[in-house]
Amino acid sequence: MTLETKKSVFVELGNFLSQFSEEKSEKKSAVLYNEIFFDDFEKLIHLSQSHNGWYTPEQVYFAINSWAEALTEENIDKWLSKYVTEFNQADHKEKTVALILAGNIPLVGFHDFLSVLITGNKALIKTSSNDQHLLPFLAKYLIAVDENLNDKITFVEGKLQNFDTVIATGSNNTSRYFEYYFKDKPSIIRKNRNSAAVLSGKETHEQLEALGEDIFRYFGLGCRNVSKLFVPKGYTFDAFFQAIFKYQDVIHYEKYANNYDYNKAVFLMSNFKLLDNGFLTLKEDPSYASPISSVFYEFYENIDDLKARLEADSEQIQCIVSGDLIQNSIPFGQTQNPQLWDYADNVDTITFLLTTK
Repeated sequence: MTLETKKSVFVELGNFLSQFSEEKSEKKSAVLYNEIFFDDFEKLIHLSQSHNGWYTPEQVYFAINSWAEALTEENIDKWLSKYVTEFNQADHKEKTVALILAGNIPLVGFHDFLSVLITGNKALIKTSSNDQHLLPFLAKYLIAVDENLNDKITFVEGKLQNFDTVIATGSNNTSRYFEYYFKDKPSIIRKNRNSAAVLSGKETHEQLEALGEDIFRYFGLGCRNVSKLFVPKGYTFDAFFQAIFKYQDVIHYEKYANNYDYNKAVFLMSNFKLLDNGFLTLKEDPSYASPISSVFYEFYENIDDLKARLEADSEQIQCIVSGDLIQNSIPFGQTQNPQLWDYADNVDTITFLLTTK
């Protein structure tokens, strides 16, 4: 398969995904193989919550829409244009890449899957027990579009065998196992990371409302979800709480509510001082990883000192949100809308796949 052919296959997948919406899914006559896949995918979306209680239709639709927007010819061309030299110089010996995927949010491993196939390699995939259905379904659609992909995609349930390189995503604990087990293979091993927001105290209501999206999307389970706030000394959270009130319905979701009650009780029994609005607790804490339904915060006095702190802690941070206070930060409300060229842990997967022997 040529690169252009592989691009076109994923553009077709983007066209397929673009039909699905929480408001109203619409079958389009120009989309390939709708008669086989459309109705079954709509059913799978609504069954996803029975497979993983956090995968509500709203969250699954959001993930699907994000990938539909990403998988356009324009976006794929822009993404891959950086690698013209690498594609031309790459050793064209096909590699089998073992993918060990996370399952914290819907389709979280899709970028790795896409990267392996677009670089002309085979994907040997071990899905998370929390996300075993969405990616295999989309793989079947891709194979229907181009049957040459049939021998490029393999899902395994048991032990991974006969592979050349590894991309594995897990916790800090599992990463130690991965690093030992795959020590003789070229690899990308991802650990726990969290995201933070830096506030100046001058944010508009709209910016703070958008920050709520960064906090509550996927119930805060993603590494790109904001779990830590840095606020100027003397900051009061009144405007913040007013702005995020629109997300109050999250407390009506039982799994989230159970986490809210449990984590709040643990904090209170430990005599921690909390700020609480009935569906989110704020706790002053130097850590980045807050539990579900809670966000940690710290005060800062000097923005330059904070920048140095963030740089020193970069390996704990996935992304930073701010209103241009921090270089290369993400605008409010955009953490869960990464572009194809926004790599997890800032590790360029395409370069890795094209240059690793």
